[in-house]
Amino acid sequence: MLIDEMVNAAMAEFKQTMADFCANEDLSELTPEAAEHMSGALQASLARAGVAGYRAFLLSYEEQADQVVAQGEVFRFKGEREKSFLTAFGEMVLPRRCFQNKSDTKSYVPLDRAWGMEEQYMAAQVREAVLFCCAHVTPEETAELLKKCALFTPHATAIKHVVEETGDLIEADRDALDKAVRAQETAPEDAQSLVVSIDGATVLLNEKGLRFGRPAERPRGDEPHDTPTAYRIAMVGSVTHYGAPPDPGGTPQRLRSRYVAHMPEERCPTFKARLEAELDDAEAQAPPGIPRILLLDGARELWNYVDKNPRFDGHHRCIDFWHAVEHLSVAAEALFTNSGSAAKSWYAKYSRMLMGSDDAAEHICRSMDYYEKRLGLSKTRRAQLREQRTYFKRNGARMPYATFRSNGWPIGSGPIEAACKTLVKTRLCRSGMRWTRPGGQRILTLRTYVKSNRWDNAWQYIKKMNQAA
Repeated sequence: MLIDEMVNAAMAEFKQTMADFCANEDLSELTPEAAEHMSGALQASLARAGVAGYRAFLLSYEEQADQVVAQGEVFRFKGEREKSFLTAFGEMVLPRRCFQNKSDTKSYVPLDRAWGMEEQYMAAQVREAVLFCCAHVTPEETAELLKKCALFTPHATAIKHVVEETGDLIEADRDALDKAVRAQETAPEDAQSLVVSIDGATVLLNEKGLRFGRPAERPRGDEPHDTPTAYRIAMVGSVTHYGAPPDPGGTPQRLRSRYVAHMPEERCPTFKARLEAELDDAEAQAPPGIPRILLLDGARELWNYVDKNPRFDGHHRCIDFWHAVEHLSVAAEALFTNSGSAAKSWYAKYSRMLMGSDDAAEHICRSMDYYEKRLGLSKTRRAQLREQRTYFKRNGARMPYATFRSNGWPIGSGPIEAACKTLVKTRLCRSGMRWTRPGGQRILTLRTYVKSNRWDNAWQYIKKMNQAA
């Protein structure tokens, strides 16, 4: 029976490995070193036993015929060839029967086809672990991490190859993958509002950009200087379900966030299409009549996008409260820079008013006008103040904080601010990192599935894509 063959192969390997270890190890006394060495020997024995049992399992399905038909073409047996595969137990050398077509232009290995490993080195479990790790850390760090805690130890170069190959495979059918993942989800039962937020984070690209700053004039050697800086904006969007606040007027409970992230792209068409597709499914799954909210910071290009897009008609609009009070703080400094108590008093008064009244922005603008005339501000301070006045004048209709709080809706865009940091900055903006746009997108895509708590469902679909490729 197959089970007996697998167990016998595994046990024989385990026993031989342990026997070799014990023959060369002094185990007369229990010491920390002896215990550590025994633990390592058991781990190595388990790995070799796993490889032996797995090999026996796979070889039991080997094609024994001298002639096979694949995709309507006849292939004849040409010989047995060994190939190394990286399994969850470590590297495994597997002898496979290889076949050739009549013209000797095509090769066919039935065993590789049967277990989904044609032109593959890493088994599915290994690929998943590698991709999941690379969503968090670099390939080099992934290799070191797996060396410490797994039975398999892929090289960083092989890890990079898997990330590139899988990333390109995902992008080729990304919309279908995302749709399949979303189809397995349902909206949280306690959802009281559905919030869309958008923001951006700078990424350093490995391409030419504009030069910034004054040209270097000090003597230098032959090293390059005045290097163009290619910082661009990667876009991040979130679709979040909120529940009711625990206390009246308090912050509502965030139930679930789903993220979309894309590397810098002119006018962001891919990002916008994927964000809107995410929102379409979220709205279709949400309870009828659930309030739909746009919660952004003050970036004019973002508001231009949503205000001119019929897709967002019917969404309640709100500018992030914490951005608003930051502008209020700048205005207070411009008005009362030489009087700390006056600045704090003015700021406290109008920050409370922002919370309690939907028309607070109008009162703030009138107060700015009054004090600008009364205080005799310098030209510089007047310019600073008028900039803040323009902000409140332009965005006053987007500051209904009192209504939002009474309805139990969020007024802060903290989740999207955090998403920019966790999705983009933490992984793509480490010291010395420069990215190609495709390379950065591969990592962002993996990281988006992880941070959206979608990894397991996404991986099942990615495996099917890989087998069909």
